[in-house]
Amino acid sequence: MPITVLLVDDQELMRVGLTMVLDAQDDITVVGEAGDGAAAVAAAIRLEPDVVLMDVRMPVVDGIAATEQILESDCPSRVLVMTTFDLDEHALGALRAGASGFLLKDTPPEDLISAIRSVAAGDAVVSPKVTRRLLSRMIGDDPAPKRAPEVLDVLTEREHEVLEHVAAGLSNAEIARGLHLSEATVKTHVSRMLTKLGLRDRVQAVVLAYETGLVTPGS
Repeated sequence: MPITVLLVDDQELMRVGLTMVLDAQDDITVVGEAGDGAAAVAAAIRLEPDVVLMDVRMPVVDGIAATEQILESDCPSRVLVMTTFDLDEHALGALRAGASGFLLKDTPPEDLISAIRSVAAGDAVVSPKVTRRLLSRMIGDDPAPKRAPEVLDVLTEREHEVLEHVAAGLSNAEIARGLHLSEATVKTHVSRMLTKLGLRDRVQAVVLAYETGLVTPGS
């Protein structure tokens, strides 16, 4: 079955261009479009696409609120945010709301396609550089933990290590090399870590690692 995508952008030209790029792939199909956040929520609930490609600056309802509403509903879709600026406050809000990825609108088509495939497979797509900058702004000048570190007590020592590596933006392959484990074993540890902490994906794991003080923006 192809990966189904809902395109959300208030610019029709952008939606047309994205449709041409995505529908050219054998394993991806665009099942719907929306020009504002309210229409996006309704379409996502109706169509249940694998991935919602979400703009953040839109009329009626913005991308942050739309992301929150989609993820709070029973809709199984994952949200991949696209924006013009890499430090866009709207994008930061969308990640806080649980978006599974963050891309710039000038991302090359091949990287966008790869990101959609990754998000559909349950992974997250945020470059380590952008993640650190966004989370640095999220933490602000106050390094004190925003959430009790004790929430991580459910993790084993190895899962703690894996979480630290995930927060550093490392891939499973990179974590495997660093911890001298097989990639399959790392994938299992990541899956268990997410389940124990009640998290959707790696983006939320990174946010939690920063909010509990397990890692800091400068580490």
